[in-house]
This record gives sequence, structure tokens and C-alpha cells, in this order.
Amino acid sequence: MYAIFKREFLSYFRAPVGYVAIAIFTFISGFIFYSQFLTGIVNISSEVISLRSLFVVIVPIITMGLLADDKKRGTDILYYTTPISLFNVVCGKVFASFALFMIMFVNVIIHMIVVLCCGGVIGVGAVGSIIVFIFMAFMFITIGMFASAITDSQIVSAIVSFVIIFVTQLISMISDYIGTAMCSLITMIGIDSEKASSFGNSVKNAVAWFDPFAKTQNFRIGIFSVSALFFLVSIGVLFLYLTYRVLEKKRWSQA
Repeated sequence: MYAIFKREFLSYFRAPVGYVAIAIFTFISGFIFYSQFLTGIVNISSEVISLRSLFVVIVPIITMGLLADDKKRGTDILYYTTPISLFNVVCGKVFASFALFMIMFVNVIIHMIVVLCCGGVIGVGAVGSIIVFIFMAFMFITIGMFASAITDSQIVSAIVSFVIIFVTQLISMISDYIGTAMCSLITMIGIDSEKASSFGNSVKNAVAWFDPFAKTQNFRIGIFSVSALFFLVSIGVLFLYLTYRVLEKKRWSQA
């Protein structure tokens, strides 16, 4: 696993991908921090929450070539024809992307140090937001990894992961729309409006249950939830497993 991790991690700095991702993250986080600093009120929690929107851009950039590039060049055959564990391949590549994300996040740590040096206080809400950010980074990276496993085109991989992550960030809005639509549909076919409203709310809550942002929103005010973190880890493990199964299927097809 370490060999895969080292190879993938160093590859980010042999190509522009790593530098581009770090530059985008550093610029946006620096801009947010500087804007807050000018007002005299710096909120690290708000900065971290704002940076979550970058998942939709950064994750596709750093994950699109994890497996798609190997498939395009034909070097993925080494994974299937050698006794190497495919699980180690998957984990090594995911951890490499995650390590790059943590390097980018050092910029936020620097902002926290500046705040402390200026006499500010880092509240528990900031700690909670950082914890959620780290767990979400893991979850979205596994999604990007899966997208890279199902195609040999980096562009297609980036588009697929972009769409999935973008939809994830809109689940709250989508759940409202679906709930309202279902309520209207059932009312149109003659069902009692009260029952229709109840059914629409049930559908809305069912869809909203998958919203990771809603599940973790209390972290910003210092209310921690193990179940919310477990949900993020579970989704990440699920996509790790799906990626492994995609590779495992390809290995048997090579036999």
C-alpha cells in the first residue's frame, strides 16, 4: 500500500494537478480569511464551511486520474496480473489524494495560528467544522475514486464526480422539490390534501436523510454527533468497496 501511496502522491507534483489544486484552495481560503480580517471579525468555522463548496471543483481535479489514467496508458494491467492486493491499490490511491487535501488544509491551520497570535479565540464550533471537513473530504475523494474507476477518460471521470458531488450539495433543495411535487401529484389524483401533505413530507424527509451537510450542520455550533460522522465514513467505505469490485471484475476478465 505504501508503494502505491508514495507513487500516487509524488505524481501530483510531477504534473500541474497538485499545484493547481493547492493554488485554487489557497487563493479561495486566503481571500475568505482576508475579507474577514478586514472587518475585524474572523470566524474560522465560517471559513471552513465556505470552503466545503470547493469539493465540487477540487475533488474532480485530484481524483480524475487516479485510475482512469492508468487504464488509458495500459499500466493498470499490472494490478491484475501481479499478486498485489487490489484493496491496497484502492486504499493507497485514496490516501494519496487525502494527503494532498490535508496539505491544502494547512493554509487554514496557518489562519488559526494568526488568529491566536492576534489574541483571538478558536471556538469549539471551529473544531467541529474542521472535523466535518476532514470526514467529508474522505467521503468525496472515494466518490471521485469510484468515478475514475468506471472510465478510462479523465474528463468523463471529472464530470461524473462533479455531478455526484454537486447533486449531493443540492440534496436539501432537491428534497423540497420532490416533496412538493409528490404532494401535488397525489392531490391531483383525488387523495385527501392532509394525507397528500403527510406523504409529501415523508418523501421529502426520506430524500433529505442522505444530505451530509444537514446531518453535520450542528457541528458548527459545537454539537457533535457520532452518527453523522459514521454516516460520512459509511458512504466513503461503500464507494471504496464499489471501486474495489470494479477492479476485481476487471482482474477476472483478464484471466
